[in-house]
Amino acid sequence: ATASPRALAFGACPRSVPAPPAPDRVECARLTVPLDWRRPFSGPRVEIAVSRVPASGTPAERRGILLVNPGGPGGSGLPYAVTKRAKLPQSVRRSYDVIGFDPRGVGRSTPVDCGAMGGLFTAPGTDPVPADPHAERAYLASQRDMADDCASGAGTAVLPHLSTEQTAYDMDAIRAALGERRTNFLGVSYGTYLGAAYAARFPHRVGRMVLDSVVGPWSWHDFDVVQSRALLRARDTFFAWTATHEERFGLGGDEDAVRRAYLRVRQGLAARPVSGFGPAEFDRAVYRALGRTERWTGLADGLRAYLTDGGVAGLRPASAFDSHESRNYEAANRIVKCADGPGPTPRQVVADIRRIRRLAPQPVLTGLEATACAYWHHRPAHRTPLGSPAAPPVLLVASAHDPVTPVEGARRLREVLPGSRMVVLDDDYSHGVFASRGNGCVDGTVAAYLVDGAVPEADTRCAGPGLPTPASS
Repeated sequence: ATASPRALAFGACPRSVPAPPAPDRVECARLTVPLDWRRPFSGPRVEIAVSRVPASGTPAERRGILLVNPGGPGGSGLPYAVTKRAKLPQSVRRSYDVIGFDPRGVGRSTPVDCGAMGGLFTAPGTDPVPADPHAERAYLASQRDMADDCASGAGTAVLPHLSTEQTAYDMDAIRAALGERRTNFLGVSYGTYLGAAYAARFPHRVGRMVLDSVVGPWSWHDFDVVQSRALLRARDTFFAWTATHEERFGLGGDEDAVRRAYLRVRQGLAARPVSGFGPAEFDRAVYRALGRTERWTGLADGLRAYLTDGGVAGLRPASAFDSHESRNYEAANRIVKCADGPGPTPRQVVADIRRIRRLAPQPVLTGLEATACAYWHHRPAHRTPLGSPAAPPVLLVASAHDPVTPVEGARRLREVLPGSRMVVLDDDYSHGVFASRGNGCVDGTVAAYLVDGAVPEADTRCAGPGLPTPASS
């Protein structure tokens, strides 16, 4: 499916896109594409917002375009061309025009809205961990309501087409509109799934592709379950780390003592939410904090503050969960996941939650985002194809103990991207590695690949930072 794209007319960007330091500049454009790439010359069309920061090097240094995606699904990529580029090695900034874009349904690319999403934005929210059959039925009912809200909010005619596969076609349309023969790509988290989908559909147009913090080739629900187990391991590591620094945090001198303190906080908030901050809000805060070790000090301090004075200021995130941007993110997230393949059955959802609760009675289920697909109004016939033996070697970058996208995902994805290499940051516990963790070994290896095409002879293991030192109080 192809439709001849017109050249992009770049101009000023919306205020949501920050300006890079001079002399660099950012410019934005809009591209019109088919809603359904299987019918490129008929049917509705949608607009895709695109941003560009031109390469800062000489014409001889230029290697083409580097499309970037920050993750999600549901993450806005329009400002990412500026924010991620600022962290890239200088050699990469000199070599590539960095191209950001809001995927269809997100931000300024025909954004979707699912309304109340089954009460997702109600504060305090219902306890998201069902502990008995009555709570399980209520949980499933909320997922059914979420599916109904997305069908009425976004429209059933749109649901099948806000998929990763359709977004991969959009990526190729951006490439063609820019007059480039190859798509070079840096995808983080969900961006790795998008990159693998692009490689499946357009393997001969893949240039240099870096997939950082890899989502494995599972169904979305199965991935969410894998993640929930990894979060339990990360939380145990956090408990042990906090206990090691008892003099700083005062939450207990061993892992079990800190766990008990944590459970007292959650039980207290479940019984008596504070200013709209209850168990659902607490779990979302924990979910976010566990993903990056630099947030662990804030989480431990927040737990201690609640136990000391009952306040939640240290736990409450800076940005409101019910903001316009957050509502769009959550809507796009569920629509994309449910468009990417068949969802679980309600029975499977309950069985998986029970299995997770056998590992830990009070898990963090915030990441179980595909459960609503059990009641989705559109039932995809197949899963999104990922990877291709015809694609050139890809770099798969992973943190050894990433709880959000466990390293097993990179190993599994390599099976459908033969010839690819893994770059693993050992002794690291955070999500997002390249041009994110400040590791010279990782950044140097990836930069050499992007700039010079240097594919490592074998997998690369880099020494990581270990557990963090607590920030001062």
